[in-house]
Amino acid sequence: MKYQALKFTTVLIATGLALASCSPEMAKDNTENVSVERTNYQPDGILAKSLPEIADALNKGEITSEALVQLYLDRIHAVDRSGPTLQAVLTINPNALKDAKALDVKRAAGEKIGPLHGVPILLKDNIETKDPMATTAGALALKDNITGRDSPLVAGLRKAGAIILGKTNLSQWANFRSEDSLSGWTALGGQVRNPHMLDRNPCGSSSGSGAAAAASLAAGTIGTETNGSIICPSSVNGIVGFKPTVGIVPQDLIIPISVSQDTAGPMTKTVKGSALMMDAMSPLTPAEHFTTGLTKDALKGVRVGVLRFAQGSFSPILKHFETALKDLEAAGAILVDINDRPSTPDDYSKMAYDLLKYEFKDGLNTYLASTSPEKVKTRTLAELIAFNEANAEVELVLFDQSIFIASEAMSSLETKQYQKAVQLVQKASRDDGVDKLLLDNNVALLVVPSGPIAPRVDPVNGDVWPSNWPGYGSAAARAGYPHATVPMGGVRAISVSLSFIGGKNTDADILGYAYAYEQRSMKRLEPNYYTNAEDLPEVAKAMNP
Repeated sequence: MKYQALKFTTVLIATGLALASCSPEMAKDNTENVSVERTNYQPDGILAKSLPEIADALNKGEITSEALVQLYLDRIHAVDRSGPTLQAVLTINPNALKDAKALDVKRAAGEKIGPLHGVPILLKDNIETKDPMATTAGALALKDNITGRDSPLVAGLRKAGAIILGKTNLSQWANFRSEDSLSGWTALGGQVRNPHMLDRNPCGSSSGSGAAAAASLAAGTIGTETNGSIICPSSVNGIVGFKPTVGIVPQDLIIPISVSQDTAGPMTKTVKGSALMMDAMSPLTPAEHFTTGLTKDALKGVRVGVLRFAQGSFSPILKHFETALKDLEAAGAILVDINDRPSTPDDYSKMAYDLLKYEFKDGLNTYLASTSPEKVKTRTLAELIAFNEANAEVELVLFDQSIFIASEAMSSLETKQYQKAVQLVQKASRDDGVDKLLLDNNVALLVVPSGPIAPRVDPVNGDVWPSNWPGYGSAAARAGYPHATVPMGGVRAISVSLSFIGGKNTDADILGYAYAYEQRSMKRLEPNYYTNAEDLPEVAKAMNP
């Protein structure tokens, strides 16, 4: 069959989901009933499909890679650059169509490159690629940082046949510039919008990758995480996100924050899509390591720790969580309630923050020194701080650079203070944290709501998140352990998700458990691009009786 370009029409949307271009399993009523006449920005045909379905269509000859790339470029123009104006894509790869044509020629000649042959992927714009695109972290100082270097994860994607479609917007400097930051904002790209409800926070720092994957702007996207930056934007944008064990995906040629916590990971519509991308991104694991364990029976007889102490108190999320637990049981899981939070040292939070500041200063100075002096004039963090002050009308108009300044004040990684911070944080989050919960309760994994409902974007106050934030993602991030998030429904058309957390190097198992839940539940919401909550008739009526 042939796929046609996206059509934009005004339709009647019921039960929070559009009536067109949605696969049956994804079109369940997972949120409150709504009915409103509005423009439909949902994708038609192949663009509505998941990454594995897209790869299959390419393999069957139902569409060429060149035609597919053009469809994505058209959709980015219609939805990201105009229409809802998501501002999720920062840069388009000028070589994308040329690369697609070359891959089509190889396929026609019987030469299949790999499982991602001809599949378009978007990268977060802190990841280097040899394509003629700058790697900027959304910052004016790096606007000309075209390096001509492929990061190892990008090289792995190319080896599997993927096309680098472009770069996504993000929270500037991966949300490590200011304590009063605005998630999803960069000086170069502006504010990323959440496609489910445009005034809602897309979360950071992989905000553009999350919004782009949800809005079908690429078959899959790549994010990076230090503490929540894959999981949170995946959760609030209603997609699958996977943060691997630190070290499984090489971090070379990615603008760093923390050598002990940073990792890149896939963000896709489905668990299988993330697993396919992990197979390409992780060079030290066997072929198809992450996809072979994806079975509907993966949870049968598996003891699952339910983190009651971290589930929060917001009843709409708890309602979805209880439904998710029933789905886990229906898939064969044995649930074990865990009510007590592991204790941490009194100075744990301070040490965890200090650790990041130490590592950020060291890592960023090393990275800046590796760039071209002709293209990047700021060669150190100190020079970057001065640059931002000199360009305050662009860089500092919404928030300051307090984290930059605090990081610059830190000494080297050779100090006893830094070594003490590493030891304390890793022991508290690993031995006395995730590992202890798994061992003491004899469970294979931990589940908990991934986070809160996204609040509004607030350029006056900065990020204002609910105080009753559920989740245990910070412990997994500080430990460097695998963490997957899968949609579990929505509250007033805004997505909420379920977390799967495991021990070190249990990545394939965690993806398998997440897949078994996903196949049982199928709770992903297709974005509806509401302007705000008052697009929902019951909310509008209540707000304006």
